[in-house]
Amino acid sequence: MRNHRLLALISLCLALLWLSACATGESTTSRTFQTKQPDKVALVDISGDIRGDAPKNQVEDFFTAEMLKKGYRVIERSRVNKVLAEQDFQHSDRTTAAGAAAIGKVLNVPGVFMLDVNVDGEKLSITGKIIDTETAEILWVGTGRGGSGSTVGTIGGAILGAVAGSAVGDGSGRTAAMIGGGVLGGAAGDALTPQTARVAQRAVQEMVKELPPAQ
Repeated sequence: MRNHRLLALISLCLALLWLSACATGESTTSRTFQTKQPDKVALVDISGDIRGDAPKNQVEDFFTAEMLKKGYRVIERSRVNKVLAEQDFQHSDRTTAAGAAAIGKVLNVPGVFMLDVNVDGEKLSITGKIIDTETAEILWVGTGRGGSGSTVGTIGGAILGAVAGSAVGDGSGRTAAMIGGGVLGGAAGDALTPQTARVAQRAVQEMVKELPPAQ
């Protein structure tokens, strides 16, 4: 019986997290995009106030998945990092169109992507740019933004943590596990919370929705 209740609580919590995430987006394509048509791209930088490899990797994975759906070939991040280290590119080189284009030439790709991710409380915004490797011209700019109810996210994280905590121990130990699990579920770890990750995923989807597919 307890297992059924745990599963019901988890299902309810996940449903709340899913429904609470919403996002919008738009993009602008330059007139030279169709003649350039970069079918192979590399993500050279994720800037903004997002910190740590874990959340950056999550955003990159969402972005890569959407680009693959559009038919683009995406250079693996480990190869990009290797080139950046070998060529001694500084962080400042990755944040300008000219610097990103130079990195793209070394990677031998026609276009490079730059992402800027910012989180403000329960709101998240992502801006992406495609830079032409040969000319450093901006071929495409897209923006995605989203938000969710902080109350739902906090309660959802606490429920998930408490459910996990309640599955171990009994008596006072079980109570402590529930409290500890609730706190951990709500705010622990460097990775994006499930709710914020869902918002980020939807923001990326909206950002690239009107990006022309690779030819």
